[in-house]
Amino acid sequence: MSQNYDLEYKEYVSRMVMEEDRTVSELSRELNISRTTLSGWVQDYKKKVGWFEKHEQKKKDQEPVIYKTPTDYEKEGKEKDKKIERLERENKILKKAMHVFTENHE
Repeated sequence: MSQNYDLEYKEYVSRMVMEEDRTVSELSRELNISRTTLSGWVQDYKKKVGWFEKHEQKKKDQEPVIYKTPTDYEKEGKEKDKKIERLERENKILKKAMHVFTENHE
């Protein structure tokens, strides 16, 4: 025999899943209500409060995740090594120039 639950109770249980991080499986066992029924309640509640729209907007606002391959890391490493070499050369030149200018003034 199926049991009818009022809207307030369904929303209460749904909020336990959404806001208190309770799992549908856990509540299903605890309340002796099928997982399918509870999942449906949670989906209905998410639609009612606009959770899906908020979640989609949040995903759009986030930077996309870019996964790097080992080749990408090798390429970055080589580029950084080249940059370090260039900066070391420039630093060496600047040191020589500074030495030249300080010798002339003394």
